[in-house]
Amino acid sequence: MKTNGVIPGMKQWLYSLLPAAAILLLFNGCGVSVNYSMTGTSTPAKTISISEFYNNTDLGPANLGQTFTNQLKTYFIQNSSIAVVAEEGELQMEGEITDFRVTPIAPVATSDPNQINQASSTRLTITVKATYVNTLDDSFSFKDKTFSFYKDFPNDQNLTDVQEQYSKAIFDRIINDLFNASVANW
Repeated sequence: MKTNGVIPGMKQWLYSLLPAAAILLLFNGCGVSVNYSMTGTSTPAKTISISEFYNNTDLGPANLGQTFTNQLKTYFIQNSSIAVVAEEGELQMEGEITDFRVTPIAPVATSDPNQINQASSTRLTITVKATYVNTLDDSFSFKDKTFSFYKDFPNDQNLTDVQEQYSKAIFDRIINDLFNASVANW
């Protein structure tokens, strides 16, 4: 529905943009340089080398380290302007997956004292230990920092059926935290 050639609500929306536009014009007119990066990183580095993260767990699938490393490299490629190089990057990252744990949670009590109480849910927890070296500014580097996350699922699901999907979801969270701790400097 139009009123006087203007879509309802459009006028208020346009008026809400005026202060922001005025500030931008003021900064541009005064010669103030505003640097804003859409990449989410706050580092001048151009390259990062990410060594293979080793799977140092007892229960995790054999390809867990390779899967994590590939997902981490893909995240850097998609979310920053930093090029992933094979070695000698200005930024360097390495580490290992130290824990892949399946824990029963949310126990359900039975009325029969001879019957074992079962859990209604299970928690998959993955822990990664990482070392990050910033050759341009060592104050941002860290050694053996631990990142961990988990995913709960009902006991009627078999871990082997959901392991790949849940591992990826957990890795997404850990990688986001690792990215923020290293190049985003949050």
